Amino acid sequence: MTTALIDYGAGNLHSVHNALKAAGARDIIVTADPDAVTRADRIVLPGVGAFAACRDGLAALPGMIEAMETRALHGGVPFLGICVGMQLMADHGEEMGEHRGLGWISGRVARIASAPGLRIPHMGWNDVVPARPHPLIDPGEAYFLHGYAFSGDHVLATTDHGGPVTAAIGRDNLIGIQFHPEKSQRYGIALLERFLAWRP
Repeated sequence: MTTALIDYGAGNLHSVHNALKAAGARDIIVTADPDAVTRADRIVLPGVGAFAACRDGLAALPGMIEAMETRALHGGVPFLGICVGMQLMADHGEEMGEHRGLGWISGRVARIASAPGLRIPHMGWNDVVPARPHPLIDPGEAYFLHGYAFSGDHVLATTDHGGPVTAAIGRDNLIGIQFHPEKSQRYGIALLERFLAWRP
């Protein structure tokens, strides 16, 4: 089983690769090649930084978005978006202006509302609270680092940072998580194990 970890200059690839390996992935391809993505059995889209920069980096790889759509959106291959990789699944992002996302899950990514005594970005360990049953999402604690958050449809889990904040989204064979599994110790590795075994 091949897992494609997409390299578009916007992810902590080494740490995510190691976490996938620790979770039992045998054949991990770190790739910027859309042909490799169309052959993969699992697709992981990491993301660190600003929504616009990540979107531009992905769009700069000729054929990559189309390959992701062919294999994951229309082909049913399990897909995992991590942090900004999850946010890119939305329709729009508001970080550094208005930017189009992939439009896979209806929603918008906006800055977390500030409040007295509330630190932005949301950084550190926090609870993951399932909003509805899903085979990949268990209650627990995970590591977050983000200043923008998703609001919209298909929310699978929330956390609390001055109010409910989306921690995971998903539908069909697509799932996105706002937290970093590669930094979430046993909780994160267990989620990746479930992703690798997932048969949506």
